[in-house]
Amino acid sequence: MLMIRFLSDNFYILRIVVCMSEESVIGRRYTLVIPKAVREELTLKQGQRVLIRVEGKRIIIEPLPWDPYKVLEEVVGESYEEEKEELKAEEWLKSRAGR
Repeated sequence: MLMIRFLSDNFYILRIVVCMSEESVIGRRYTLVIPKAVREELTLKQGQRVLIRVEGKRIIIEPLPWDPYKVLEEVVGESYEEEKEELKAEEWLKSRAGR
C-alpha cells in the first residue's frame, strides 16, 4: 500500500506500508507457529523476544530488538553505561529523599 500525504505544494510524506497475512493454528498449550514467510520478512530468529498485546479483538505480536541498549543509544544519541546511569539515578533519588 502506498500512501502520499501532501503538506503543501512543495512538501509531502511518502509512506509505503507492506501488509502480509498468513494463517496459523493455535496448537497444544496454546502455542502459535509463525509462518516461514512472516519469519523471513521480519528476519525473526529463534529465541527472539516479542511483545504481545490485545487491541480490541486482535492479538498484536511485535518483535523486540535483540539489543535494547543499542536502540536506546540510537534514540538518545549516546551510549548507555549502566554504572554511570546507576550513579545518576542514586543521586537523583538522594536529592529527593528528604522531601
